[in-house]
Amino acid sequence: MRKFVFLFVLLVVSVASIRALSLTGEVPAAGSVAPTFKLTTNEGKEASLADFKGKWVVLYFYPKDFTSGCTLEAHNFQRDLAKYEQANAVILGVSVDTADSHKSFCAKEGLSFKLLADTGGTVSQQYGSTMEYNGATYSARNTFIIDPTGKIAKVFVKVSPAGHSDEVLAALAALQKT
Repeated sequence: MRKFVFLFVLLVVSVASIRALSLTGEVPAAGSVAPTFKLTTNEGKEASLADFKGKWVVLYFYPKDFTSGCTLEAHNFQRDLAKYEQANAVILGVSVDTADSHKSFCAKEGLSFKLLADTGGTVSQQYGSTMEYNGATYSARNTFIIDPTGKIAKVFVKVSPAGHSDEVLAALAALQKT
């Protein structure tokens, strides 16, 4: 009987561990090809990574529209948008919020870059950028700089919203020099 209980407990723990791993996925490494995607924007149109071939892409994942950290991060990217454009880069924000939520968030906060609705969390999983909070799954605060050929050039994990845009701009400038 002890053997049965031990095996049962081992099975339950194993299944839970596998489920947790499959939920979060692995963060793709710098140098790897960026996972492709096609998501609905805050404008109600579809956007894919292929749409931005030939440009640098700053793909940032964030948990939730209208929250303080996410608003601060978005404001900083918006503040620096002209610098990104001068560097031939586009900003794409991704969360599990709906396109309608993104539309409202952009209107309220004066954001002019695209926010992508990953309502199923599939793209967030592909980029190893999911987290659980109070039983719900959200996008985790990670950022990827993707080069004009579609390869991941730089990865930022568990970023702090304050000062992150400055950090990304500095990394982008360094990457463009090499």
